Amino acid sequence: MREKWVKSIIVLSLLSIFSVTSVWAETVSVGHLADFTGPTGGVGAHYGPGVMDALNYVNQNGGINGKQIKFETVDYSYKADRAVATYKKWKSGLKPIVIQGWGTADTEALVKFIARDKVTYMSASYSGHLTDPTGKSSRTKNKAPYNFFYGPSYSDGCRGLVQWAMDDWKAKGNTGQPKFAHMGDNHPYPNAPKEACGAYAKELGFEILPAIVYSMKPADAKAQCLSLKDSAADYAYLGNTSGSNISLVKSCNTVGVTTQFLANIWGWDENGINAAQDAGDGVAWVVGGTPWNAGASANPVMKAISDVSAKSPDQYRGLHYVRGVCSTMFMVDAMKMADKKGELNGTGIKNALESMKEYVPEGLEGICLPSTWTHEDHRGTTLVSVYKSTYNGGDFKMEKQATVEVPRRPEWLGW
Repeated sequence: MREKWVKSIIVLSLLSIFSVTSVWAETVSVGHLADFTGPTGGVGAHYGPGVMDALNYVNQNGGINGKQIKFETVDYSYKADRAVATYKKWKSGLKPIVIQGWGTADTEALVKFIARDKVTYMSASYSGHLTDPTGKSSRTKNKAPYNFFYGPSYSDGCRGLVQWAMDDWKAKGNTGQPKFAHMGDNHPYPNAPKEACGAYAKELGFEILPAIVYSMKPADAKAQCLSLKDSAADYAYLGNTSGSNISLVKSCNTVGVTTQFLANIWGWDENGINAAQDAGDGVAWVVGGTPWNAGASANPVMKAISDVSAKSPDQYRGLHYVRGVCSTMFMVDAMKMADKKGELNGTGIKNALESMKEYVPEGLEGICLPSTWTHEDHRGTTLVSVYKSTYNGGDFKMEKQATVEVPRRPEWLGW
């Protein structure tokens, strides 16, 4: 098994080809952890290429102020121990000053390492536990001075969804106390917002029901759906990625569940809509930026990045691809800022990100969410865009319902 993993690393590293104008060109090293073959590979297969295309695009257009980016993409199959092993390998080889990371379990496992080594880390985990850089919050597991991510945290995403759900409940003329249930695998990623979101839902007036556990791997979920039906939940938060959520909504449709599903930012997407078909109609979820057919494809920079690996000029790119690009281009702009100050290292990149105020990567205005990070607060944004989907015989729609402004409460830092 280890031999297979090593071969996978070698192959993916070779696939991460970067443009070099000269063998003597000065380079800067970046690590990229991805999941293409693990339980979150269904969404990682879109996000990862977004990161890789953006890095190659930057190299083809001058790099970091003339410095080429040397990067390695490693498929760690969503195994935290492999991520830690890869990081240790990089420290003696690639020596990255910044990393594009992936999951919650592995990102949280690496917090102390990257803080010690002063390596900036931009993850695709949006765990609220990563938002307290100084450790001033009593809820913080570990202070995370070098951790950043693009978009609202899982906790704020869920808070935005339950805030929208309460408005939805009232708009439909309902009275009384709506019932809310958290659903997801027993894993750091779906559990990250569980307590925080439940507390806010209760504050808003929801009755909080017992959580329901279902696998992150696609599987029949009729038993869980029958439990959900028996609970009479009005709203249920889906904490897993879209692959297992497809199985869940299909199973729930077969047993007559009428609960309004609320999915996290990885929990629903174009693939989910097409695979679940009519069973997935009405799912509400968090979207982190402008969808491809709603403006992203018309943006010259986004289109040029897509063209790096596009199989056709009009290739469609999913929600996760766009977010992968946005995360990478925030990192790239911070690298350029740090380089101009003669500080192209982990601390310099960290300082550059913390200087951004309502910032959008150059050329991606209107596509990526404006973000603000400070030395004391790494919640880049607390604005939550809520969308709903319909299948409509394959002519699917993703329609924006609201932009919810979640309160930026000091006591919610790190939670």
